Amino acid sequence: MLPEGSLQAQPISIPLPRAVDVLGVELALTDYDTTLDWIDAMSVERERGYVCVCNVHAVMASEEDPELRDALAQSSINVPDGQPLVWAINALGHSLLDRVYGPELMSRACARAADTGRRFYLYGGRNQGALVQLALNLRQRYPGVKIVGGYSPPHRPLTAEERSAVADEINGSRAEVVWVGIGVPKQEKWMARIREKLDVPVMCAVGAAFDFHAGRISQAPTWMQDRGLEWTYRIAQEPRRLLPRYLYYNPRFMLAFARQLVRERRG
Repeated sequence: MLPEGSLQAQPISIPLPRAVDVLGVELALTDYDTTLDWIDAMSVERERGYVCVCNVHAVMASEEDPELRDALAQSSINVPDGQPLVWAINALGHSLLDRVYGPELMSRACARAADTGRRFYLYGGRNQGALVQLALNLRQRYPGVKIVGGYSPPHRPLTAEERSAVADEINGSRAEVVWVGIGVPKQEKWMARIREKLDVPVMCAVGAAFDFHAGRISQAPTWMQDRGLEWTYRIAQEPRRLLPRYLYYNPRFMLAFARQLVRERRG
């Protein structure tokens, strides 16, 4: 029998949503409430896992990056963050109604946590000032939400001592969920590497959600998000960083998925 308060070992006993293979990445057939219910159940039962919020960039980058592919394969749930992934899933014969958008998932989790008392830790942000602003904004928008710690890592690999110190700090905070916002593929790799060192039940990588909620970057209008045009809005905001990414990965995704769809239909 496990000591009181300790975490249960894998495999996870809490049911996971069904998943569908899109270009080798298992994407969950889930929605906001189902995902948040799973996070709450993991916290209550003190089991451990992590969630990757996937867009086209993550799926395609994993084809070239074995460590990223392994991190996605080891995750508990990969939710479809990008609208094109929802369309791809439905083209494979499913009926997913909406994506699970990282910033919205984080918002809904904070709204729930204001009532449940769930304890959150923030790992990421452009710098410590942006992280402080993020925590302040969340506390103002969701009175009662418990942000029990945060760390903005340097823009370089952490030393062994720094990794150990971060793990100790997170464990000492008694957080139940760590929200991770350091971008693809660093956030997925970080969760996979540190998972066994943390007592926290759930980690969830939400990428640009930190910048959005800190007020550093504005989100695309809803009508653009619904039509899969958010990428054009993001390019207008950060052309030097994002234009090469979208020009490289989006056409490759369309071509690769077209091939998968043909194979599936022939099969």
